[in-house]
Amino acid sequence: MTDIPSNWYEDFFHGLSLDLWRKAISPLQTKAEADFLVKTLGCKEGSHLLDIPCGNGRLSLELAGRGYRVTGIDIAAEFIEEARASSSILNSMQAEPSATPGDSDEVARAFGAWITGGTRAAQFILGDMRNVPGEAIYDGAYCFGNSFGFLAYADMEGFLSGVARALKPNALFVIETGMAAESILQKFETEASHQIDDILLTIKEQYLAEESCIDTEYIFEQNGKVESRKAKHWIYTTGEIRRMLERAGFSVLSLYGSLECRPYTLGADELYVIARRV
Repeated sequence: MTDIPSNWYEDFFHGLSLDLWRKAISPLQTKAEADFLVKTLGCKEGSHLLDIPCGNGRLSLELAGRGYRVTGIDIAAEFIEEARASSSILNSMQAEPSATPGDSDEVARAFGAWITGGTRAAQFILGDMRNVPGEAIYDGAYCFGNSFGFLAYADMEGFLSGVARALKPNALFVIETGMAAESILQKFETEASHQIDDILLTIKEQYLAEESCIDTEYIFEQNGKVESRKAKHWIYTTGEIRRMLERAGFSVLSLYGSLECRPYTLGADELYVIARRV
């Protein structure tokens, strides 16, 4: 496999990769994840939540429908446009005009829409998780969609520090990942295939022990159309994740291995981390 750049995610999310993501997560799964977030974040209705990265806004919109104010941030322009359109339909109003990534006014506009009476289901910002905007404005935050580990060590610490800065004191942050070392390495496969609706996904992976990361080629096939994407996912142990969070200004409260809050153990498919901003 050829070298994969550390910023692979900047041009990964388009075309069939997004089509597959839309098909892979059912409405029931989204509802179950939202139930879990409501329970673990412990925020009352009307609280301001950060969804990063938000993808096409599936969780943002589900939580907004339950009375929360949600700001979603994602680097995929196609997904942000889709999320804004869904938000507009949900509220029978026009979507927020596009803004340039990194625009310092984006968060102020999103927050201002609510406090001035322009209530929306959710606000969506085209941006990079390496640059989390805002300071002490969110009542809770979450990082779902198996995206924890997209970033190399230094950028990951920068991301966590940015989330900590954007959260109010004592606010909670929830992380979901299926790529913790204790989850992924016991069942690591160099090649696998999955049929998801009308898309055949072939995954070819290589574990780089010297870097503790997995280089992956995803091959998408749909109705004779074939697209290939390459990705790099850094593999952190649960202990490393805890230490990174603590250095960023969090205290880890709980580690779960399921949405039913079962304790996290070696070989669990998923890791859910509940941390408090101190």
